Amino acid sequence: MATSGRRHNVNKYSFEEKVEKRPYTKEELNNVFWQHDKNRDCRLSRKELRGAFKELGAIFPLFRANRALRHADDNGDGYISEDEMEKLVNYADRLSYRYFPVYTEGRAESHIQ
Repeated sequence: MATSGRRHNVNKYSFEEKVEKRPYTKEELNNVFWQHDKNRDCRLSRKELRGAFKELGAIFPLFRANRALRHADDNGDGYISEDEMEKLVNYADRLSYRYFPVYTEGRAESHIQ
């Protein structure tokens, strides 16, 4: 598992806290995709999908965007609409993208709004 160390100094002593990446929830994945709907037309283009997969950490985001369209674009119009979003989120969930949580006031929180 990927970890990131955060160093803390307490009374001249320091210790390293291990922070592990955690998987995105389906709700967080849904939010990531809709944040990339830049023109607010309630559908995601290949370019918008590529940006979302890049944010999720895909090594080849254009490849993932193309595969997502093939998987979730039921009507073949080249866009992911609201009706097709569940299939897109399920596809992305199976890929197991992970991220380092943001810590505020000692609690781990998602960086996704």
